[in-house]
Amino acid sequence: MAVLVAQVQHSIIFDSYLMNTLISLLTELSDSCVRAFRHTCTLAAVKLLSSLVAVALNLSAGIENSYKLYRVQKTKTMGRRSPLKQERMQRKITELREKKAEVEAMMDVVFKGIFLKRYRDVLPDIRSLCMEELALWMKLYSSAFLNDSYLKYMGWTMHDKVPDVRLKCVLGLQALYGDPLILPKLDLFTSRFKDRMISMTLDKDNEVAVQTMKLLLLVSKTSDGALSAEDYRQLLRLVYSSQRPLAAAAGELLFARLLNTEAPAPDTKINDEEARERQTSARLRALLHFYEESELHSHVVYLVDSLWDSGGALLKDWPTLTSILLQKPSSRSPGLTQAEQAVLVEILVASVRQASEGPALAGRSGSKKVMSAREKKSQLHDCTKLTDHLLVVLPQLLSKFSGSCDSVASLMKIPQYFLPERPEADNTQSHLKLLMAEMGAALERHSGPVLLEAAARTYLSLCGGGASWCSVAWTARDSLVRRWVDHLTALLGDSLQGESLCFSADEEKTADILATLKKLGAFHNCHDLLEWNLFGLLSPLLSAQSGEGGAPPEVLLEVLRCLSYCMLWSLSTSSGTLNSREKAESQRLQLRLFCERSNRCLSHPDHSVQQQALVGVCDVLTAHAHQLQVWDPSSFGPLLYTPSPRLQRALVTFVCAHVFVGPDCDGPSADLEVERLEELHRRRNLLAAFCKLIMHRVLEMSTAAEVFMYYMKYNDDFGDIIKETLYGTRQMDKLGSAHTLVLCLQQLFLRLKREPGSDGGVDPGVQTFTSIKELARRFALTFGDLVKFRECVVVVHRNGIEFVFQEFSQTSEAPAPPYLSYLTILGEFSSKLLKPDKKIVFSYLQKHTAQHVIDLREECWQPLAYYRASLLAVAAAEDAVSHVSSDRWPHAPGCSPSSKQKREAFLGNQSPCPFSPVDSEVNRGQRLSFTPSHKDWDPFSVPTEHPARQLDFEGSVLRADEDTVDVEL
Repeated sequence: MAVLVAQVQHSIIFDSYLMNTLISLLTELSDSCVRAFRHTCTLAAVKLLSSLVAVALNLSAGIENSYKLYRVQKTKTMGRRSPLKQERMQRKITELREKKAEVEAMMDVVFKGIFLKRYRDVLPDIRSLCMEELALWMKLYSSAFLNDSYLKYMGWTMHDKVPDVRLKCVLGLQALYGDPLILPKLDLFTSRFKDRMISMTLDKDNEVAVQTMKLLLLVSKTSDGALSAEDYRQLLRLVYSSQRPLAAAAGELLFARLLNTEAPAPDTKINDEEARERQTSARLRALLHFYEESELHSHVVYLVDSLWDSGGALLKDWPTLTSILLQKPSSRSPGLTQAEQAVLVEILVASVRQASEGPALAGRSGSKKVMSAREKKSQLHDCTKLTDHLLVVLPQLLSKFSGSCDSVASLMKIPQYFLPERPEADNTQSHLKLLMAEMGAALERHSGPVLLEAAARTYLSLCGGGASWCSVAWTARDSLVRRWVDHLTALLGDSLQGESLCFSADEEKTADILATLKKLGAFHNCHDLLEWNLFGLLSPLLSAQSGEGGAPPEVLLEVLRCLSYCMLWSLSTSSGTLNSREKAESQRLQLRLFCERSNRCLSHPDHSVQQQALVGVCDVLTAHAHQLQVWDPSSFGPLLYTPSPRLQRALVTFVCAHVFVGPDCDGPSADLEVERLEELHRRRNLLAAFCKLIMHRVLEMSTAAEVFMYYMKYNDDFGDIIKETLYGTRQMDKLGSAHTLVLCLQQLFLRLKREPGSDGGVDPGVQTFTSIKELARRFALTFGDLVKFRECVVVVHRNGIEFVFQEFSQTSEAPAPPYLSYLTILGEFSSKLLKPDKKIVFSYLQKHTAQHVIDLREECWQPLAYYRASLLAVAAAEDAVSHVSSDRWPHAPGCSPSSKQKREAFLGNQSPCPFSPVDSEVNRGQRLSFTPSHKDWDPFSVPTEHPARQLDFEGSVLRADEDTVDVEL
């Protein structure tokens, strides 16, 4: 279309025929009910209008050039002026203006006849291309299109339901606001649709939200008073968004609005370096002020990540950051408050992490996955800079902030990001010794869990990697651990007295023991400390009774944690330590001792001690099972340890009593959302640790039945863990997993039967029975591939039938089995049977029901009728109930003989009930010739004899010489 108009723009388009005909054709077809016609003609129409805009622009340029020549000719003197040329130019200007007016008339016809109808078309693609072209018209031909009459369509369409349409509007507005020549015409539009643009930063589509934030950034740069302070406050909070592109755009707005400020003019003349430091200091103070106002005091890393793309130079100015932290307050510079210093320390640590690891943060998506070669080179350069500078300055920072546990814990993380090898650095060993000395002094002074974890990970980072400073870090770590072990040995020697090892430490010694245990536990989590024999040192603390004379709960908690670390390290390093049977027996003895004493702690009054005992036992037994699986059988390996039945029962009982709490899984702190989530997280950890024992075959697979029964009731809280365990057990043993599901359903059913309100029977209408049935349905849905799990589904049915009819003796007082209603639950698995298997299962069912007198019209036999109908795919369960031999039906009260005749006609030779033993000779022959698709597989070993020939019980009438067999059930 554009080529056509460009070729004929000087002649044919003005002949009043071609364009009129074309526009009329496009107008009619764009209003067609056929989507393809409407879309294609709308596209052609808007492209035609874009081509006409180009023609109009050429005509405007021709008019302007001609007018300039006319003015030049007019300003000449009378002798040099040519009236003929002036008249010719005047005619040309008039002709061009007429053509321009005609082109604008064509544009107006296309806009009003096609655009105004199609910009709100039901098809999103049509609406998108309309908005895209409208933005192009307003930018190219602003004199005609850039006014409020056309801008309103752009503003209205920003409320469109489809993200792509909204995105086209935002991108078009970006092009308009990026042109400074047309900004004055957008003032009214900005004031009218500003609120909508701000709300679109929270759009459900991430791309729309990001592009809207970039649009508002353009608005803030070009119009100072367009956005109010409240608008900025709302927009700048998006630096904490979970989407990194949106957060980065908000960070760019923050840097442009608040951080790109000038430092106050000094009274005296200063050099460029001091001016730069003052500028950086002013920006950092503005950043601290913004962080304090935002009141999100645990999201510094997200703030730094948001500012990294736009303000990376500011955040990577580590010399200035550390100099501000180390400077002393004076009369000229009052310095920072303690709260501001703590925040600045967090910013320093976050910037170091960002420079070393990149923008990979938990909870924030949309970051770049793969780094380019240039980015890797820049990252290496940044790591080199921070290592050279902070290795020297960090000991001073630790010394200054030694009184603040939180600040020291943050500063302790910095050495984890040091570049291991710096051969050109001078005095590396001496600086590292100073750093180790300050870290050791901080560890002697504080025992907070965050600080201890950061210190342990830092020592692990410095001791590994093959760096030149590894020997210094190893020596410092061993010195610390040896000092703590000696101190703890002395304290426990004074505290454990007598043969019963009663704990007799006072409050001060208990606090000292607890602090030392925390330090050893934090380091033992990351480092192998087996050479100090902590297991033999700490195990006597678990021998003391939990009552009077026992260790306090907080001490027992740390002891359990340390002992579990000892066992885990012993199991993980067995490949290099187990070289004799004596060592293997010693390890198994330690394992048994740990499990027995942890089992005793499961009944401790303190709940935290119970949880740690369970987690410790589960982790150690899981590690032991994994060790046995990966061990090379050709070499000397560990000895098998099987947990005692008492311990297994205790684990199952504890999980059922402490994980599945309450009908709605509300913990004791359900009123407070944060505490409730923390309690839920702890219970999820307990359940996951227990399920790992089943997955690693430490516990019998049947133990999982106690967990599977809560799948539906606690699906929101633990459904993912239970489902993963179900699939894991199925991969281990398909048939064993099927038996576990059956056991789960049967246990739930028996518990329901034993309820006082059941009165010996189960009403399917009660909610508890419905929930069991729904659980069975969800279990059935897990059998996706019918061929793959064919045998499993048949096993479920076989066990269910045996469960219902086992040891049942029919009497007048008990005409039906007490567990017959279980067949209703079992029917949920019938849809997963293959067609041949349904016949085999039905034969197996007939085998168990053949010796009983059954009347399907009675209420007590309704579950059997339902189950038979589900096996044979009968559309209505009434057919299964009503199919009884017609000559044996007694007249029901109120039933006329005519109704009996209707039943006899209905139950003729072509009975619709497929499970009936009343068949023709042809059908009987077909049944005799039936064989399953898998010839060698018969899960029930059912004889291939005709099912009707197997029925031989009271009330049956067999006529071998007739075509039918009438059976009264």
